[in-house]
Amino acid sequence: MKFEDLLLEIGGFGRFQILILFSLCLLRINLPMQFLLHNFLAATPSHHCAIPHREAFVNLTAEQVLLVSIPREPDGTLKSCEMFAQPQFHLLLNSSLQPENASLVQHCQHGWVYDHSQFTSTISTQWDLVCEQRGLNQATATFFFTGVTLGAVLFGYLSDRFGRKAMLLLSLLCSVVFGMLSAASVSYSMLAATRTLTGVALSGVSIIVLPLGMEWVDIQHRTFTGILISIFWSVGNMLLAMVAYLVREWHWLLVAVTGPCLLSIVCLWWVPESARWLIANGKVKQAHRHLLRCARMNGRKDFTVSPEIPSFHFSQALRKMATDTRPGESYSYISLFRTPVLRKISLCSGAVWFGVAFSYYGMSLKLTGFGLNVYLSQFVFGIIEIPAKMIMYLLVNRVGRRQSQAWTLILTGVCIGANIIIPKSFTSLRSVVATMGKGFSEAAFTTVYLYTSELYPTVLRQNGMGYTSFMARLGGALAPLVYLMDEVWRSLPEVTYCGVAVCCGSVAFLLPETLNTRLPEGIEDIE
Repeated sequence: MKFEDLLLEIGGFGRFQILILFSLCLLRINLPMQFLLHNFLAATPSHHCAIPHREAFVNLTAEQVLLVSIPREPDGTLKSCEMFAQPQFHLLLNSSLQPENASLVQHCQHGWVYDHSQFTSTISTQWDLVCEQRGLNQATATFFFTGVTLGAVLFGYLSDRFGRKAMLLLSLLCSVVFGMLSAASVSYSMLAATRTLTGVALSGVSIIVLPLGMEWVDIQHRTFTGILISIFWSVGNMLLAMVAYLVREWHWLLVAVTGPCLLSIVCLWWVPESARWLIANGKVKQAHRHLLRCARMNGRKDFTVSPEIPSFHFSQALRKMATDTRPGESYSYISLFRTPVLRKISLCSGAVWFGVAFSYYGMSLKLTGFGLNVYLSQFVFGIIEIPAKMIMYLLVNRVGRRQSQAWTLILTGVCIGANIIIPKSFTSLRSVVATMGKGFSEAAFTTVYLYTSELYPTVLRQNGMGYTSFMARLGGALAPLVYLMDEVWRSLPEVTYCGVAVCCGSVAFLLPETLNTRLPEGIEDIE
């Protein structure tokens, strides 16, 4: 007897599973509020060089002082990183006669003045992470995703070794601690360190929630489970826009997005450990207790017997499963590459995850240039994900996982490439194409979580999720830095995102189809 057969007898999708999924969905909301926080935490408002007071400025208005002190861009706006070495008073007579002599212009010498109409304070305004220090601003997101990358490897291994629930609780506790320390940062170095550690902690939530939910439901409801949990990422996405709109000061914004982790810890107390994991690791008595609880809540009275006097059929089935999965055997990340089929799955899925995350965060961490303000862009990008996920619910069950995964990622790249060609003046068209691209990107992310959970066997599922999440976070860590390539060629970042998305989407065609197949329990089920 396979676990799916047993699950059907005790209720594969009843009240017990619904309560588990509701609790896990609440946990999922925390992720986008931290993963996409960089859009507001490190936002750079309009700025120009600070101008020291001079006696000659006494009779000039503020606009006139700026006119003679700050050079202009071709479109007439003030330059952000340059000032005149000496005031150019002749510009008061004709402002169009901008000096062409480069020796008259220098970098900002006295700091910057920021526009606080949209953001009260951000880390950019706190530590002047602009102009020559612009790279440090983008690096903040890279530090966070580097932490998530390391955490994926750590929690992937630990949750296969010590269980899903214990590591999920540890992840949430550490997220609260490091999140609050980030809010209390008094220097850029402290913020960089604490955001990195927050990334490590949150990675546990990222890679454990979906597999834990999937391991408690039957085959027929796996897709629904994956899409449902994924929708709550979009809910968190929209909540982030609302919270950031209400809280404009970066210290308190960090407190506001970290607080929900405390509520998540309370929700987690009810969630049981994965019975699949318990059986795979020889913990038959604990699995038996949780399965009886499941049967009781789902109204299957045949199994509502005392754990001390188990039915012969039930206990024998559990012992057989535990023996079949060889709990004494030790697995590690190396096991993902030992056998031919598993090796191919690991290499291809790693490439797909990298492409999905690289393109997703490439779009999500740049909310300007589409004719909408940053808060509305964040909200629209979040709300468009929900219909994208609902469409994927139909597609993955009809077209299959493999085709859905490949084409959503390829079309993401096509939309990014289209916006390279569309002129900046066509803001409405650019907004529509960007929104479509964001929808395809989120559809690809939704599919890859579901798909990967079905590709790996139970004994290696969290190791597999840890490895693929490592590849995804590597893509997420590199995505913000690619924006710095615009100094070489303005469109180079978009060309890079487009090329990676199309290439990695094509790799998905090499993966096996998992539609309507049983979740593999051991490596032999894969081979």
